[in-house]
Amino acid sequence: MTVNETILRVTIAFLVLFLLARLMGRKEIGQMTFFNWTTAIGIGSIAGNLAVNESTLIKDGVIALIVWTLFTIILDMIDLKSKQGRMVTTGEPLIVIKAGRIMEAALKISRIDMDELQALLRQKDIFSLKDVDYAILETNGELSVLKKESQQPVTKTDLNIKSLKNVLFPLPTDVISDGKINSENLSKLHLEKSWLDRELQKANIRSAEDVFFAQVQQDGTLYIDRKSK
Repeated sequence: MTVNETILRVTIAFLVLFLLARLMGRKEIGQMTFFNWTTAIGIGSIAGNLAVNESTLIKDGVIALIVWTLFTIILDMIDLKSKQGRMVTTGEPLIVIKAGRIMEAALKISRIDMDELQALLRQKDIFSLKDVDYAILETNGELSVLKKESQQPVTKTDLNIKSLKNVLFPLPTDVISDGKINSENLSKLHLEKSWLDRELQKANIRSAEDVFFAQVQQDGTLYIDRKSK
């Protein structure tokens, strides 16, 4: 392979990869789930072959990149439209500490030992497990932590000496996503669909289909985000 051909191949591979990366969006970079990692590895391998492997025709390499990108975009669309699709492509978060107790089964499923869990907690500036109320391992491998109330930082509300609201639920819980009611979560909270309907009516919303996202807060109130028109 001549120098000119190498330069041409690298230039084409770079431009095609750059354009396709822009087309796929920021999610492939910002949220590295198993699916995103697989996609990045695949596209990188194809681009590498296109750039330096003279047995790979430029046309074939470009077609392979485009087809791989189309598969990625299609699966992303499924991921956006279907909760079941999201569970297949990205999995679901795992509660590894619940009400201050370590969930050993969740650690086994995620194949994380106590040393790794403590390392993840230290990255959140938490050096003692007794300070943690809830910890959730997200689908991108990051750990989200809710500290116990006594360990949480003081807020402006606290400084106003206002009494704390009653905590009815341990965590904020999703009850509507993409216009679809999560009956399982409602059941876990011991709430009826009729309660949800009443809360939506109070917000002048006729149907759950008009809601993009709704979440029951710890004090029992409902946070609602309408769908964009």
